[in-house]
Amino acid sequence: MTVVGLGIEGVDLVHFLTSEGARVTVSDSRRPELIRAALDAVASCTPTLSLGDDTHTAVTGADMVFVSQSIDWHLPVLDEARSRGVAVSSMARLFLERCPAPVAGITGSSGKTTTTALVGAMLEAAGLDHVVGGNIGVGLLGLLGRIEADTKVVAELSHTQLESVESSPHWACLTNVTPNHLDQFSWDAYVDLKRRIFRFQRPDDIAIFNLDDPVSRELLAEAPGAIRATSLEGHLEANGRSFDGVTVEGDVVVRREGGTSVAVLPRQDIALRGAHNLANVLQATAVASLLGAPDEAIAAAVRAFRGVPHRLEHVATLDGVLWVNDSIATTPERTLAGLRSYTEPVVLLLGGRDKSLPLDELASEAARRCRAVVTFGEAGDLFAEALRAASPALPLERVGDIEAAVRAAARVAQAGDVVLCSPAGTSFDAYPNFERRGDAFRQAVQALEGGR
Repeated sequence: MTVVGLGIEGVDLVHFLTSEGARVTVSDSRRPELIRAALDAVASCTPTLSLGDDTHTAVTGADMVFVSQSIDWHLPVLDEARSRGVAVSSMARLFLERCPAPVAGITGSSGKTTTTALVGAMLEAAGLDHVVGGNIGVGLLGLLGRIEADTKVVAELSHTQLESVESSPHWACLTNVTPNHLDQFSWDAYVDLKRRIFRFQRPDDIAIFNLDDPVSRELLAEAPGAIRATSLEGHLEANGRSFDGVTVEGDVVVRREGGTSVAVLPRQDIALRGAHNLANVLQATAVASLLGAPDEAIAAAVRAFRGVPHRLEHVATLDGVLWVNDSIATTPERTLAGLRSYTEPVVLLLGGRDKSLPLDELASEAARRCRAVVTFGEAGDLFAEALRAASPALPLERVGDIEAAVRAAARVAQAGDVVLCSPAGTSFDAYPNFERRGDAFRQAVQALEGGR
């Protein structure tokens, strides 16, 4: 068997397939020195390595191929393998086939990681046996050994993971569908990938939709099973139907069942900033309650939850300036949500690699809300041009990398400001993932602190 792509999923697959007695080949177009940590992680499995440019035979001549989510599902070599009768699968597909317990799957253009982490925290507070994995950074197959029939299983699933599946989770949560990854997919193709979270459900399955998101609201009519809903607007109606779910009444998060509202917690008890995080709380509450978490445990988990790394993460306060790591923001929409989470003056750091997404709204909001903007990386000029078009008077500096962006922000930020690293582009111009970019931001801020 051949595993294509040695990231988190690839490492997970190598260990699992080897444990089942398979002879595994690793196919990765990157040179060994670029994936040394991953190679070390699978060394005990002694896979055959097919690295660099010469990986064709390892794929087309395999008995079966497993493709990691970072790999284009329609690469010519994979199409050739299929034409030769080679079965092609993935970690997510194999996990859904093998998992002995019902799965709660969570996807969306934004919010899925925070929602998934919140559900895990709620199940932990409830004392329920559970596992959390998937796109959140934990290989799913490595969890199978500890899953029993009554284990609560929560899986974050990205659009590329959903691309390969032929079954849907028993509980399927769609946080939202907004423009993203349009450098790789058409809009219709991207929406269709998100649709797969519930597409294969049966009549006794349940899908959870965010009624505040227009695309999710439209898609709910296609769900084969029961529907639960969330909304910030105090109502849970769509297409002439009313739904059970979670909403906000006044300043209280409530769970609504059969027309009756049950208070879960006051909105003021939520430490996370921003309307987008309130939406995440509603969706997590809907999922966790279906999994058996009582309202008291849900409320306790929300009160204690301070977010996950790289998502509006408070890094430091230096000379009255709050430094915030929002490296997860790889789209203008995510950056807008971060920007709108603060009432303080903002020095915004934008950069990375462009995804061919509209910048007009972000540029206009930045012009209204920001003391200054620093752009960096491959898309720095593109962001700078959009900002200058929106507001020629906006203080703007173009630098090369994130370290220089931090130094530039430090020169203009004033006490009471927020320096928000919310790039609006992917990290792939300089880093393998947004986590590494966020780490670089943290380290640059720490260097400022150490140099004081």
